[in-house]
Amino acid sequence: MEYQIGDQVALIVIRSTQLGYVVQIDDESEGLIFKNDIYQPLERGDELKGYIKFIREDGKIDVSLRPQGFRNAIDPDCDTLLNHLKDKGKLYLTDKSSPDEIRLTLNMSKKAFKKAVGFLYKRKVIVLHDDRIELLKKKNIS
Repeated sequence: MEYQIGDQVALIVIRSTQLGYVVQIDDESEGLIFKNDIYQPLERGDELKGYIKFIREDGKIDVSLRPQGFRNAIDPDCDTLLNHLKDKGKLYLTDKSSPDEIRLTLNMSKKAFKKAVGFLYKRKVIVLHDDRIELLKKKNIS
């Protein structure tokens, strides 16, 4: 099958390597998810949704678990933040939080976290405090 960058594909984790995880793509090809693109625990046999990130000249395929491009990635990241805020009420992460804290709490990179926070803040959905993030409380207009 001919893949294009950004195509959504079905993945099965085959094995771990020093670089990341080798995955089977759509029961047809093999690809690699690099360690720095992984924000969740993976095990052999896991079935995942992924996206074609890059196709090398030698035919090897780089895969990501996140959609490629700002427009495709921002919605799921914002949804993750909003769901956490709706569930917990507050999020004790800031732009000063470590990448590990963000990954463990939200399963996303610090870069993705900061983009989602900026997106929601500009749209007046969240309030930023020195030590936390909260949903903006809507005023009832009677």
